[in-house]
Amino acid sequence: MQLFALKNLLLQKRPSITGLFLFIALTTAGQDMTRARATLKTLTSPEFHGRGYVNQGDRIAADFLKSRFSAMGLKPFGNSYFQPFTLDVNTYPGKVSLKINKTDLAPGKDFLVNPISQKGKGSARIMQLPPRLFTDTIVQSAFLKQNLSRKAIVYLSADYGKFTDNPDLLEKLHTAKALIELQKEKLTATVSTAALSHPTFEIVRKDWDTAAQKIKFRVDAKLIKNYQTQNVVGFVEGKTHPEEFVVITAHYDHLGQLGKDVYFPGANDNASGVTLLLELAQYYAKPENQPEYSIAFIAFAAEEAGLLGSKYYTDHPLFPLNQIHFLINLDLMGAGDEGIMMVNGLRLEQEFGLFNKINEEKHYFTKLQKRDNAPNSDHFFFARKGVKACFFYTLGNPKFYHDIYDRAETLPLAKFPETFGLLTDFIQQYP
Repeated sequence: MQLFALKNLLLQKRPSITGLFLFIALTTAGQDMTRARATLKTLTSPEFHGRGYVNQGDRIAADFLKSRFSAMGLKPFGNSYFQPFTLDVNTYPGKVSLKINKTDLAPGKDFLVNPISQKGKGSARIMQLPPRLFTDTIVQSAFLKQNLSRKAIVYLSADYGKFTDNPDLLEKLHTAKALIELQKEKLTATVSTAALSHPTFEIVRKDWDTAAQKIKFRVDAKLIKNYQTQNVVGFVEGKTHPEEFVVITAHYDHLGQLGKDVYFPGANDNASGVTLLLELAQYYAKPENQPEYSIAFIAFAAEEAGLLGSKYYTDHPLFPLNQIHFLINLDLMGAGDEGIMMVNGLRLEQEFGLFNKINEEKHYFTKLQKRDNAPNSDHFFFARKGVKACFFYTLGNPKFYHDIYDRAETLPLAKFPETFGLLTDFIQQYP
């Protein structure tokens, strides 16, 4: 019956959330790769809209997590698994198009819209930046006198910092009807909480047609003020130290949609981390695996908008931060063939030493590396407030990141069971 349910679920082009719950109910306790694959496929499906803010993709993901937490028997803090908060966010829910000369470009594949872009449409003549703009005051003076209202200015992404060093040039640049920023290597999408610029398109430099003369474009942007999102929080009570917590975190949000038809699946970033969090929760929720310490599981919203969910949580904790014995944040858990990295490992010598000892004994990873703390995921604000907190991410292939190619079907989960083993061994042995 389990195999039949799984086969039918995985054969669906758009997996049924109800079907996934049925399959989960049939599986046994502990880490389960078929269940993990089904979770990953669901989180990255079109129905979740890239877990962003168009069509409330974040809320769909949060409801999914709430249902999983409830089905496992995790306890909420208070009467809800949700911790709501608000943010401003710039979105692209409608039409997004770009034509260079007579060639239509594909959003996500051929170009991105810079996330600070306001709405706009029309056509414009392409203008390359004049040589020596940043070094010759005569050239600068001539540029500042030009009317750019019907121009699309093309510049290198590396040169934007030179504009910010010269406020007059920067202000003039943003009087253009549109901007085209040429990226060095790849298209990397992001999220913004503000809309500050006329439509700005990002294109990889090697793909840019230097003979291009004109563009035609449309960007349907919508800045949403005070958008309500939510962290999702539950816990398993410890049998020896119920008042102290090991905390497992992962952000569930991603980049959402770019127009009506293009979405960012976010398999490695960070459906993989959420999937591992759920597998750990499934394991510890079973009576036979009840941990010594209580374990809280926090799925953060709005990480991609600037770590806003974890920042809100540390400012409004659901239990005192000084009751956190240790925090492990999971992000980018889909690779591992080249090892695993522990961010903040340089400062947490005792904890890194235990992780390293376990890894050497069990041979989970070829390399367990460490680096200093950085504001690159949701552990950061906890560490800033004195919590012992680290962030693990796996190393290796594929390296799709913040693009439309970060899909479930191409994510190997190469060391997923090994990561599960490393973490559960650590939690069991941590004093």
